[in-house]
Amino acid sequence: MSLSIRNQLPGTVTAVTPGEAMATVRIRLADGQDLTAAITREAADDLALAPGSAVRALVKSTEVSLATASVTGLSLRNRLPGTVTALTAGDAMAAVKISVEGAELTAAITRDAADDLALAPGLPVVALVKSTEVALATA
Repeated sequence: MSLSIRNQLPGTVTAVTPGEAMATVRIRLADGQDLTAAITREAADDLALAPGSAVRALVKSTEVSLATASVTGLSLRNRLPGTVTALTAGDAMAAVKISVEGAELTAAITRDAADDLALAPGLPVVALVKSTEVALATA
């Protein structure tokens, strides 16, 4: 199956915490960084997720926010430091490629935000993703 989702990060499940309706799933990415996904409990059960399961974390580029400095005081679990490798800016939107350890991400943000952050190749950034915006796939 081919997907339009640009951000597909391979990893291994390290923990599953089931709740009544939702489950949180901790994933160790290939580079050693951790990512958290909040998915329905039914989906976690259907995928038979358990520590050691190989997964691919999927994140739409429109769900990746960027910061140019370390961020504290947020409930966002997923903060991936990286470096801007490319920027394609249109009149309204910009596509930003970010190299994070062991992977590449794409963020689709407004042109105004890209300009306000003075984004350019080589600039260090932190990619921010809410755990509820991370989908999981198994092989």
